[in-house]
Amino acid sequence: MDSTSLSAFLAWDVFEWTRPLLKGLAVTMICAVLGYALGISFGFAIALAKLRPKSILAHFATVYTVLFRGVPPLLIIFLLFFGTNGLLMWIAGGFGYTEYIEIDAFSVGVLAVTLIVAAYSSEVLRGAFEAVPQGQYEASKALGLKPFAAMILVIVPQMLRLALPGLGNVWIQAIKETTLLSIIAVTELMRVVGIAGRSTAQPFAFYGIAALAYLAIVLLSNRLFRFMELKLERG
Repeated sequence: MDSTSLSAFLAWDVFEWTRPLLKGLAVTMICAVLGYALGISFGFAIALAKLRPKSILAHFATVYTVLFRGVPPLLIIFLLFFGTNGLLMWIAGGFGYTEYIEIDAFSVGVLAVTLIVAAYSSEVLRGAFEAVPQGQYEASKALGLKPFAAMILVIVPQMLRLALPGLGNVWIQAIKETTLLSIIAVTELMRVVGIAGRSTAQPFAFYGIAALAYLAIVLLSNRLFRFMELKLERG
């Protein structure tokens, strides 16, 4: 590639697509952060249910975990994308509402990431709960702490320290899951990159930019989680 063609490539392919690429990256991060935060919250409730193995909730939690860890993420996205609208209309029909209901692709994408993150994080959190020494529970009772106070003040801080490495891996997985959302027309980074590559006939360059962006996110995430691990280990 001579200097003239290189300058033309930079002027059109890079600078002209900078704003769409940044917007796509922003959508990726927003979807991943929302799905991760909601998924961890849901996964925490599932983990608590699993701690009571003889309860009905524990059986439902186990079935949920097996289902969403066993079914490919892409299939989950398709099922949610094509089934959510019909399900909502069926529920609304029971209340006499007959208008068409449509959930946008971004909301479906966040829901898909949430459900997948919840399934994986629940196992991480359950393992962390079980790794907390039983003596900590007994000491909480001896101090007269109520179950909720003991959970918040004694058990959860120790559980988080043990769960943090696994939760870091789940976060990286959430980032990677967002790449599948381009299939349902969510304008995240991979979809913008695909459009840019086809429009400019430079797919390798744009997919290379996407690879560097995801690599940077993962490296920064690893440093952040490592920093949090060190902070928790110190106090």
